Amino acid sequence: MTTALIYLLVMLLVAAVVFLLASLVFGRGEELAPLAPGSSPTRLPAEDVTGEDVAATRFQIVVRGYKMSEVDWVLSRLGTEIDELRQRVTELEGRLEQGEVPTATAGRRDE
Repeated sequence: MTTALIYLLVMLLVAAVVFLLASLVFGRGEELAPLAPGSSPTRLPAEDVTGEDVAATRFQIVVRGYKMSEVDWVLSRLGTEIDELRQRVTELEGRLEQGEVPTATAGRRDE
């Protein structure tokens, strides 16, 4: 009878330790208020998006989401492309203001 009581006490002690460790690791179970329908925590400016804006963009982390390293790589690539295109547009607008007329085939390769 005492052996069963000792086993029971040890099991309760082990269960209490596991519960305390789990509550420390995973928190107390508080939940954030849900977002309003149609809203997202991901933000970008409405106009003039720059490479820095794209690099600063963060997505929600979900269990079955995308691999974050791939998302970061795509965002980095898009940010670089946006910056290069904006620089090219600024350059071409400067040429137009100076009276130069760029040809339509300047950026094309001969096929």
